[in-house]
Amino acid sequence: MNIREQLEEKEEKILSKYASLSKNSKGRVRFEEPCDMRTIFQRDRDRILHCKSFRRLKQKTQVFLFPDGDHYRTRMTHTLEVSQIARTISKAIGLNEDLTEAIALGHDLGHTPFGHAGERVLNEISSTGFRHNEQSLRVVDKIERDGEGLNLSFEVRDGILNHKTSGKPATLEGQVVQISDKIAYINHDIDDAIRGGILNPSDIPRMYTDAIGYTRKERLDSLIHNIIYSSLDKPEIKMRNEVYEAMYGIRQYLFQNVYTNPKAKSEEKKAKSIIKALYKYFEAHTEMLPTLYLQTVYQEGIEPAVCDYIAGMTDTFAIKTYKDIFIPKAWRY
Repeated sequence: MNIREQLEEKEEKILSKYASLSKNSKGRVRFEEPCDMRTIFQRDRDRILHCKSFRRLKQKTQVFLFPDGDHYRTRMTHTLEVSQIARTISKAIGLNEDLTEAIALGHDLGHTPFGHAGERVLNEISSTGFRHNEQSLRVVDKIERDGEGLNLSFEVRDGILNHKTSGKPATLEGQVVQISDKIAYINHDIDDAIRGGILNPSDIPRMYTDAIGYTRKERLDSLIHNIIYSSLDKPEIKMRNEVYEAMYGIRQYLFQNVYTNPKAKSEEKKAKSIIKALYKYFEAHTEMLPTLYLQTVYQEGIEPAVCDYIAGMTDTFAIKTYKDIFIPKAWRY
């Protein structure tokens, strides 16, 4: 047996009966010869990690637009935190850690510049709507590798598409990423809000902190342990009701007191206006789109091409593009 086959045999021996085995993957959209060293999910993880869309996450906003400080989360650090939490849970309950990591690393590749503000604007402007989970799948299917896509496995693609709360992942590994996404952003958004001076730890209702902890360390420890012990040898990822309700109670509190806070959203109107202006400009001047997106214009129409281009921008590139188009430059002679 080659190394990949040995790894696949090891998975079958040590993983839970509910885990997704690499050798049982439903495969790729386009057939490829298997690697002699890596399983299909390892290859998917590596393709995501090395793609351009992943690297751009480091300059995409998580919650706070243009924060003054180096320690606020970006879309990249959020993704890494989701991956770490999800891998810990998956390993503890005997799931496929490689599949979990691949889904986690790819789940937010389709996010716009300026966080959810950018997503909301594109959803409002585009007649077909815009949802970042669907765009993440589009990135790995159609945009990366100059339009060829990464040709990922069914299981990774499903996990990326269904990571939102409304989604229903087909694998337990996908379910782990779905809940880990919530755990990560609830805790790091509290951390960033405290750092930004818009939240004090004592502001969070005691009914929630009494249930799952007062500090980030306590909450992470409580939530991760609860999921692990509630999900061992079970065909679904579960939490105890009181812990689940406390976590989502904090989530709702953040939506009401942090995500809509004027200080956190002070630059959001400007960011939205940039996205709108860029959209209208490229919609009227498709000849200014890069070649890859011109191909999309011919194949699918103007709106998908413009959405693809803008959604792929980092915050800094969107601002630079806006300045280049709309801000007059000094005349040189």
